[in-house]
Amino acid sequence: MRALVGKKAPSFSLPSDEGKKASLKDYLGKTVVLYFYPKDLTPGCTQESCEFGESHQQFKKLNAVILGVSRDSIEKHQKFKQKYDFPFLLLSDEYGKVCEKYGVWQEKSLYGKKFMGIVRSTFVIDSKGKVIEAFEKVKVNGHVEAILKLLKKKI
Repeated sequence: MRALVGKKAPSFSLPSDEGKKASLKDYLGKTVVLYFYPKDLTPGCTQESCEFGESHQQFKKLNAVILGVSRDSIEKHQKFKQKYDFPFLLLSDEYGKVCEKYGVWQEKSLYGKKFMGIVRSTFVIDSKGKVIEAFEKVKVNGHVEAILKLLKKKI
C-alpha cells in the first residue's frame, strides 16, 4: 500500500449506491479521499463513515471528495447510506478487483482464525490522480482528523 505513494493511483470504475458508475477519472481536479472499509453496518465501519459524513463540509471546502469502498452489494450500501444519511458515495467492489489493486485485500486473523478481508485503509489522491498518502491498518479514532490535517498542510 505504501508503495503506491508518489505514483499514479490505480484507476477504477465501480457501481455506486446511486446506481451509477463512479470512476477515479471523474474526479480529476479534486482531491479524492478513497477509504476502504470491511463491512456496512458494523460498529467500526459505521463510526468511521459517520465521522467522514460529519466532516463532509470541511472536506468540501478543501476541494476534496470522499469515496467509501467495500465489497458489500449496492443494496447493502443503499441501506447503510439511508440509515446514516452519508453525503458521499459508497462504491461496491463485489469482486474485489479494486481492493486488490490498492493492496487492501489481505489475510486477517480473528480469534486465531485466518481469513481474507479488507484491511481498513485510506488513500489520499491529489487533483492530478497521484497518491499523496496511504493510511494502512487504520484505527478509527482520530483518523478523519488526521486526513483533514494532512489536506490543510498540502493545500
